[in-house]
Amino acid sequence: MNYLGHIGKYFMMLGQVFKRPQRGRVFREAIVRELDELGLKSLGIIMFISFFIGGVIALQTALNIENPFIPKYLIGFATKRSVILEFAPTFCSIILAGKVGSYITSSIGTMRVTEQIDALEVMGINSLNHLVLPKVLATVFFYPFLIVLAMFLGILGGWVAGVTSGIFSYIDYIQGVQLDFDSFLITYAVIKTLVFAFLIATVPSYHGYYVKGGSIAVGKASTQSVVWTIILIVIANYFLTQMLLT
Repeated sequence: MNYLGHIGKYFMMLGQVFKRPQRGRVFREAIVRELDELGLKSLGIIMFISFFIGGVIALQTALNIENPFIPKYLIGFATKRSVILEFAPTFCSIILAGKVGSYITSSIGTMRVTEQIDALEVMGINSLNHLVLPKVLATVFFYPFLIVLAMFLGILGGWVAGVTSGIFSYIDYIQGVQLDFDSFLITYAVIKTLVFAFLIATVPSYHGYYVKGGSIAVGKASTQSVVWTIILIVIANYFLTQMLLT
């Protein structure tokens, strides 16, 4: 019953979040600020991890192909499919859930325990709309571009791994990347990213907004928000895969 209560409270929160913003200029400035905090400041870690994970996937695939009858271009094909289908949209979203989710919970939770949210309510401002909606729009609009960049860098990392290690030919790798390209897989990855971005913005916001106590409670809420966001991303990933690819 406690879980059902949280679910109902979460959806009631969303009802307040998606009301019309009260001041257009302030709202636009908040979106720009959140794009910088939640999006641009995550570029570095996503680019770094995507590049090297793509290289690792390509090397592991090459080292596990021992049968001489298996064509080497399957290394590029397997790397492409792994990066596009799962690594870029799912694994990168889990990384963002840890980095961005803890930030969202701690920032909103600090405002709650220091009574800044109460002050907004006293001034007649819809605090949920003011604090959460810019985060939702910033993540939903920016993260698909971030994930597409992660796809490109992951595949590039596999190519660089072949060139520098000499374990497989980069020509075979490129042939595998070009083999049987299906544009719907990009669409599938972007759809998953949009759902994951929504969860990354709203679940930590819920934990931060309704936190009770002091700084210790904010820390615990940050941990809980990251855990629950990752759990929901994994569950959503399963159902989205079943609906979109079967």
